[in-house]
Amino acid sequence: MQIGMIGLGRMGGNMAERLRRAGHEVVGYDRDRSISDVASLEQLADRLAAPRTVWVMVPAGEPTRQTIAELRGLLEAGDLVIDGGNSHYADDQENARLLGARKIGFIDAGVSGGVWGLEKGYGLMVGGDNNDVTRVMPIFEALKPAGESGFVHAGKAGAGHFAKMVHNGIEYGIMQAYAEGYELLAAADIVTDVPGAFRSWREGTVIRSWLLDLLCLALAEDPGLEKIRGVAQDSGEGRWTVQAAIDHAVPMPVISAALFARFASRQEDSPAMKVVAALRNQFGGHAVTAAGGPPG
Repeated sequence: MQIGMIGLGRMGGNMAERLRRAGHEVVGYDRDRSISDVASLEQLADRLAAPRTVWVMVPAGEPTRQTIAELRGLLEAGDLVIDGGNSHYADDQENARLLGARKIGFIDAGVSGGVWGLEKGYGLMVGGDNNDVTRVMPIFEALKPAGESGFVHAGKAGAGHFAKMVHNGIEYGIMQAYAEGYELLAAADIVTDVPGAFRSWREGTVIRSWLLDLLCLALAEDPGLEKIRGVAQDSGEGRWTVQAAIDHAVPMPVISAALFARFASRQEDSPAMKVVAALRNQFGGHAVTAAGGPPG
């Protein structure tokens, strides 16, 4: 099958390579001309045979909106656009409407797998019309891991990215639990082999997972994690998950706490904790730490 791939970065480039290995023809476009097969989106559209299928793999938000708006003017009725970035599901619904007005199909595809996806396959959560999804199933089959799992047609447009959003929210919670467990093990003198404790959990325990495997790899490379700062960014999906929970009145204490922990990690000196320390000193005479000095 022939497909155009827009965005050939860490994810898009590896996905294009996995598709080629499966025998599909990929025409790639990227702003980096050294890795691009064509010089423009217009040339990309010209190279593809109708009905065209174009996969958009660029940063979520305005870059994706601009790309899809440009494709709307280049593609024709019967063509199909797949947004495989981390777009908000509300954007998917609007893109489906805009493309649908020109009879261009739209599928949103939440993609998980990161840099490991080239070899191990990508988890795919898609939303869109049944006929459109069926038409490009050979593409999804090539990208997903072997076996029955790793793919779901979650529902109509927006459902794929909504499912991926919740997936990433769960990921926040799991990672935070491992992180807090690591900190407690490292703080307790009774445990002398913290990496070994995590390795022991990889088989036969109820908390084994791929994230645990990856943590063990990180600890093997840097047992005390001394080479990195304790700062964690968030790419948006955690915030969207918490906002959706508010919109639907769904309690989500674990994922919310994991998101706020990332915010806390970026503070050199927490203003909120200054207030807490000051209040504890005022009502109980508890020691405070002077700026740049020891407790006093």
